[in-house]
Amino acid sequence: MGVSCVIITMEHVAILDKTESLAKMIVQSEVMHEYRQAYEAMKNDETAQKLIREFEEAKELYEQVQRFGRYHPDYTEIMKKVRAVKREMDMHPLVYNFKLKERESQRFLDDISELIARSVIQQIIVPRDDRHEPGACSSGGCGTGGACSCSA
Repeated sequence: MGVSCVIITMEHVAILDKTESLAKMIVQSEVMHEYRQAYEAMKNDETAQKLIREFEEAKELYEQVQRFGRYHPDYTEIMKKVRAVKREMDMHPLVYNFKLKERESQRFLDDISELIARSVIQQIIVPRDDRHEPGACSSGGCGTGGACSCSA
């Protein structure tokens, strides 16, 4: 039976220190500050929270209907309701702004991750959350025939 030991060198400690420093810089960045502000504004707005609750309730109905699909007696009605409630929620200015800031912060973090990864290994495939970007694909082609919205 072997004993597994992790040897931490001064180089490891220095890298971890710099990582903590980078994380603090990210948290203190303008992008993350705007994200937190948008989140708090949405969280503290009664109308936005009411719309979010209504959407969550409609989504529960949707999930129940999905078990039966088009054969469920209320399928069409519930599908219309879910789309209408989601549209109303998404169009609320604070929800819309939060989603915008959320995508911006995700892109910011993706860019940082990619920069770090590519500075280590240029050919590395870096996962990104570019689902919201038309024609975007982190590897240049997903091989799914465009299912990820990339232009494969």
